[in-house]
Amino acid sequence: MAVIETKRIRNVALLGHGGSGKTSLTEAMLFIAKCIDRLGKTPDGNTVSDYDAEEIKRGFSISTTIADLTWGDAKINVLDTPGYLGFVGEEMQGVRVADSAIIVLDGKSGVEVGTELAWDYAADIPKAFFINKCDDPEADFERVFKGLHAKFGNALCPVFIPVRYGNNVVMVDLMDMKAYEYKSDGSRTEVPMNVDFATLASQYKDAFNEAIAQTSDDLLDKYFNGEEITHDEAVEALHTGIINGSIVPVYCGSSTKMWGIRALLDAIDHSFPRHTAKKFEKAIDADGFKNIEIDPEGSTSLFVFKTVVDPFVGKMSFFKVMNGSLKKDMSLKNNTSGASEKIAKIYTVRGKKQTEVAELACGDIGMLAKLSATNTGDTLTNEPDLRYASVNYPEPNMCMALSPQAKGDEDKISQGITRLLEEDYTVKFENNAETKQMLIYGMGDIHLDVIVSKLKTRFGTSVKLDTPIIPYRETITRSVEVEGKYKKQTGGHGQYGHVKIRFSPGEEEGLVFTESTVGGSVPKNFHPAVEKGLQEAMAKGIAGYPVVNLKADLFDGSYHDVDSSEMSFKLAASIALKECLKTARPVILEPVGALKVTVPDSVVGDVMGDLNKRRGRVMGMEAAEKKAYTVIDAEVPRSEMMDYTIALRAMTQGRGKFTFNHLRYDELPAANAQKIIDAYKAKGEE
Repeated sequence: MAVIETKRIRNVALLGHGGSGKTSLTEAMLFIAKCIDRLGKTPDGNTVSDYDAEEIKRGFSISTTIADLTWGDAKINVLDTPGYLGFVGEEMQGVRVADSAIIVLDGKSGVEVGTELAWDYAADIPKAFFINKCDDPEADFERVFKGLHAKFGNALCPVFIPVRYGNNVVMVDLMDMKAYEYKSDGSRTEVPMNVDFATLASQYKDAFNEAIAQTSDDLLDKYFNGEEITHDEAVEALHTGIINGSIVPVYCGSSTKMWGIRALLDAIDHSFPRHTAKKFEKAIDADGFKNIEIDPEGSTSLFVFKTVVDPFVGKMSFFKVMNGSLKKDMSLKNNTSGASEKIAKIYTVRGKKQTEVAELACGDIGMLAKLSATNTGDTLTNEPDLRYASVNYPEPNMCMALSPQAKGDEDKISQGITRLLEEDYTVKFENNAETKQMLIYGMGDIHLDVIVSKLKTRFGTSVKLDTPIIPYRETITRSVEVEGKYKKQTGGHGQYGHVKIRFSPGEEEGLVFTESTVGGSVPKNFHPAVEKGLQEAMAKGIAGYPVVNLKADLFDGSYHDVDSSEMSFKLAASIALKECLKTARPVILEPVGALKVTVPDSVVGDVMGDLNKRRGRVMGMEAAEKKAYTVIDAEVPRSEMMDYTIALRAMTQGRGKFTFNHLRYDELPAANAQKIIDAYKAKGEE
């Protein structure tokens, strides 16, 4: 099989709101290109892209899938990305290796949150829009186009539009002002351009001509002089405008009825950029980032943008050839791990179908199996110190506690999570020593639910999700002098320990122990036992949480020559601390974090009101880098942040984002503290 040259390769990411039809569009492209002989449907779970068991079960994409096809002179690698907010990491991976993006919209719903986010994710690459589902009677191309224009500006250029007449629709190609009707197999027939079609098309044709005229002085002169712009000139202008970002073309159609798919594929072939169009790739250096010139004939360099871990197949590493060409049996160094990797077999992929090839040219996308020391974001090359810039993944903030449904499964859970962490960089796992819980962090409730399902289906371990325990702490607020006496007679040697201790609030987190006894009231050899007894007793205070910031001075006590022992003085110290906690005005401390939340200006009031309900304290506000957005800085108790990911998503329709980092411990209000104490006592009485 001949190697596909760099100039023929197109890497296109499909982005957009969940349910806009990206997977169906991929399916239609593959069918029209004769790569598949049957058009799969997402609800039926038989599409090329959504082949994972979780995707089939849920009916939507949860990972970026690569599907290659050939159309005209081009090899097109379609990167079908998820549209649901919990799987943004997958979307960003697809964008990282794409040379252009098609943002898919629902022709009825128009511009949605996912449309806006997709535009932001694809900020650095050429873009186009595809208004899908134009077969829906309620679809309104004019309304959707106006919404796009209002949101994204004058760079929009209509190229393909629908015209309704009665219950029928024809699609008009503004490039050559021809109208087409489509058959059920996706083939099209040109129909006469009647007056009604021409009248509507002319409204968009002028916007088309104006947009492409901006790409050169010659075309601008033609446009102002009313001269006709030829088909070839329009194709070249569209190509130039897409690459430099001055044009964002708008196409339309129906992926399920295959309207407009041929026109879109033609556009990708003729007008969308190849890998070398940008001339440089972003790499990491000591000062941040640098640009590395792309050379298709240079030394081989790969960037691994995605990893899939299968318990049967093993690790699959998806990569893009960033420089040079990749050939079978090459050895490349991983500049992240320092290990050398032998390239035994190279695969191209179409969903779950893998095709072995001997070579891939610069710009192409493929898969390598069972690379032992290579992970997502790594660079494979023989160029010293070369590391390509990876994805800046968002921080997962929704936390839940994992517990096994079967005893003894803790190790299996940890092993399964470790494997899943290799493929999803928006997941974090923590074995919390303080609360004795396994904690999982994700991008939302659906994201975490998928992780739980994968643990069961892939690694055979069932877990349940619970609300995490908040790591409260306790301390005292005044100084007291107390005594603790432990005395027990059992017939033989007894037990006797007696201490008098002065307790006071401390500045250090743990225990500061001193002794000021005189006259041997407590022999020095028992002092370490007193300190150890206090430390052990500090593990649980009046509500069962660790006691912190404590100073203890042993100033008096007594002992018995025969009955005193280290154990008796440990127990006496423990009794003393319990007495202290009755009289030293103990309080519960709660963890408080620094919240930085970025939201649209229109919902700032709602977000502020919600923070007040969460006992948050707003520290300041400022305009965000993104237009019409505000950054709010606040301090909020951690206990009030358990559902904030879901709440913020609801308040902002998914437009808001936040970071939350531990700041300090503050005193918990008395009413809240009493509820915790009562719950602890009730638990002890059960």
